[in-house]
Amino acid sequence: MNQPAQPTPTAEPMVRAQGVRKSYGPVDVLKGIDLEVATGEVFCLLGPSGSGKSTFLRCINHLEKVNSGRLTVDGDLVGYHERDGRLYELKDNEVARRRRDIGMVFQRFNLFPHMTAVENIMEAPVRVRKEPKTAARDRALELLARVGLADKARSYPSQLSGGQQQRVAIARALAMEPKLMLFDEPTSALDPELVGEVLDVMRGLAEDGMTMIVVTHETGFAREVGDAVVFMDDGVVVESGHPRDVLTAPRHLRTQQFLSKVL
Repeated sequence: MNQPAQPTPTAEPMVRAQGVRKSYGPVDVLKGIDLEVATGEVFCLLGPSGSGKSTFLRCINHLEKVNSGRLTVDGDLVGYHERDGRLYELKDNEVARRRRDIGMVFQRFNLFPHMTAVENIMEAPVRVRKEPKTAARDRALELLARVGLADKARSYPSQLSGGQQQRVAIARALAMEPKLMLFDEPTSALDPELVGEVLDVMRGLAEDGMTMIVVTHETGFAREVGDAVVFMDDGVVVESGHPRDVLTAPRHLRTQQFLSKVL
């Protein structure tokens, strides 16, 4: 007699937000965000400036502290631990330890101007993870090759284009071997002809199965590479779903209005 099939356990999402709120004084920036990002998913956040996208991204690695709600990464509360049903903020060193698993790429490249490309990538593994410099350099050179900059190892940021600097910034984030990558409008500061080279690197990461949350206005990237799209406005999730549905046939009037201007 055949045994009944056992239910497949539900995998823990890489990121889960439940009622996340964030305010600056009287200004409510996030007004109860609920969403989940699966492991290996490319999750794109769209919306107008001031909608709360970047703030939410910064909350994920505790660069901003939420006022209420729960936010977890790979099952662990972000910035807090729970005891007897109450949340207590972690000490700075524990926050920093957990943040190592999350790579973040900003609008501005934030490279150290006095360091070469390879030195920028080596810095965190050597200082934070205490890796031997030889191993860190070998890994940095591999990452430079991965982002198409094998010949720029000894170049300083001032000798690189914006697109090249951003690719070094991506390699620097990858050097810590993160389980999650956050991108905060990584192409917004680039000249149009340089956008493609950064998006190509991000496509490669997606193909390798990296979990990514991308704040972007690049709707073509979201449609082609994204597994899910969320449209945010005024601190709330207005619409979410498969990129094909949200970008091609949005249901909400506010989403329709936004996309009519950016597509």
